[in-house]
Amino acid sequence: MPDWEEIFKEQGYVFVDPHQDIFRLSEIFHEHEVKRILDLGCGTGRHLAYFSQAGFEISGIDSSETALDLSRKWLKEEGFDADIHLGRMEDPLPYSDDYFDAVISIQVIHHNMIDDIIATIREIERVLKIGGYIFMTVAILGPRPKKSEDGWQLHQVEDGTFIPQSGPESGIPHHYFTEDELQRVFINFQILEMYVDDTNHRCVLATKKS
Repeated sequence: MPDWEEIFKEQGYVFVDPHQDIFRLSEIFHEHEVKRILDLGCGTGRHLAYFSQAGFEISGIDSSETALDLSRKWLKEEGFDADIHLGRMEDPLPYSDDYFDAVISIQVIHHNMIDDIIATIREIERVLKIGGYIFMTVAILGPRPKKSEDGWQLHQVEDGTFIPQSGPESGIPHHYFTEDELQRVFINFQILEMYVDDTNHRCVLATKKS
């Protein structure tokens, strides 16, 4: 996975507001007695803080030490704590099998090559309980990447995966998923919802099959 350290060092709290559906997701989690959640690619802590306030036991992992320092600061200011780890998403996750009731990952797992993305999904499966929830948001593949990325000088490196040569995420892979591809990579999940959010990312809400 690319190194986001420079981005977080330069910009600080890159994302502050929770994803548009986090409140609804929190209600679903409470209804189904979810207790322990992993935020994969937690960044500077926007969802760690939200789910802590909502009464969940939340863990986070991110590849940027700067982002994790900002997360700890945010949580401390709110009077909360969380189990936070430094790590890359394509490496084995530092948790035991069937550990979490839910895993969320917002605008994260598509920042890699497809083989590494699939390895990440297999690790999510491993640490998630049977019947546990995932909520993932990923970049969308269309006729061409979205207009706001026109100035990125995208270079295709494999089918569906591009690396911007300029712009705010220069050098960071972006895999643009089709619906069919999402169905394939999440084959071991029962997909409950799949839709496009206000940021033009496709959202997947699903549960792990037995």
